[in-house]
Amino acid sequence: MKIKTIIAAVALTSFAAPAFAQAFYVVQDVKTKKCTITESKPTTTETTVVSGDTVYKTRSEAEAGMKSVKVCTSN
Repeated sequence: MKIKTIIAAVALTSFAAPAFAQAFYVVQDVKTKKCTITESKPTTTETTVVSGDTVYKTRSEAEAGMKSVKVCTSN
């Protein structure tokens, strides 16, 4: 019985793991024009994604991407 439970848990985890993958977005505050990195896509009009459709897998990729976004480097 324990082996079946372990196999079921491993199978469930393998399907659920991609859903927990992190995503990072480069966003800009529309009032202050300051760019930041967030872990969720903005749902309000106070911030906007400035990296287009690019979704970064790591924070370091997002930091490098933020340096290349023209509106972020001009501040």
